[in-house]
Amino acid sequence: MAVKSEPGKRALRVLVVANQKGGVGKTTTAINLGTALAAVGEKVLLIDCDPQGNASTGLGIRHAQRKTTLYDVLMGEVPITQAVVKTELPGLDLVPADPDLSGVELELGQQARRSFKLRDAIDPIRQSGAYTYVLIDCPPSLNLLTVNAMAAADAVLVPLQCEFFALEGLSQLMRTIELVRGSLNPNLEIQGVVLTMYDRRNSLSEQVASDVRSHFGQTVYQTVIPRNVRVSEAPSFGKPVLVYDLKCAGSQAYLKLAREVVTRERDRRAQAA
Repeated sequence: MAVKSEPGKRALRVLVVANQKGGVGKTTTAINLGTALAAVGEKVLLIDCDPQGNASTGLGIRHAQRKTTLYDVLMGEVPITQAVVKTELPGLDLVPADPDLSGVELELGQQARRSFKLRDAIDPIRQSGAYTYVLIDCPPSLNLLTVNAMAAADAVLVPLQCEFFALEGLSQLMRTIELVRGSLNPNLEIQGVVLTMYDRRNSLSEQVASDVRSHFGQTVYQTVIPRNVRVSEAPSFGKPVLVYDLKCAGSQAYLKLAREVVTRERDRRAQAA
């Protein structure tokens, strides 16, 4: 059953999708969770904060369409609203990225509030009531872009591949989050851990899932994203997997995850009331 929301009648939730380890399904999760949230009635803005621009490509936004990007926003040349691109999916908009974004760290140098450029840019979005979620897709490294994303976010959503070194990478990320809490964003929370690329035929996947749940308990989402060839194929067609093949196991898992995210958020708001 779809969970409907009321844009403008509740606070925007900004989630950064982050993991310092590459190849864990981070961008795939950002694209498809954003699509799934839109499918269940949310209004979503996806911010591509990775110079590779894979989230932009995965949503079918060609380089020629990226006339104004996150780079222009962070450099103070345009407000973020002027960088928003409509995707083909109702309820899902995008702030695209391109390779220029890789120069932000050097160009901002020692500017005041350089770690808060994205937070300052998002403030008008928070006030507008146009969206219920902002998802920020980060590069797989700890640099100024990731720091900006975490400083701007309410919470971190962590995709975690079901493989041998998963917990090691997660512990590094947790230390980073603690550093950001201590210096830039004391209210930053852990939204949840999403187990990705799960293979039921592989006993290691089950062991990693068990270990992660024993360490992080209820922080880990019940929904598990399976290893699925249709999920891997979809980006080459510039489509989220929910558009590429709605009935496949990967699409159904992301829809289930979106409902779980919305339910958790509803419970969090109820507890805070």
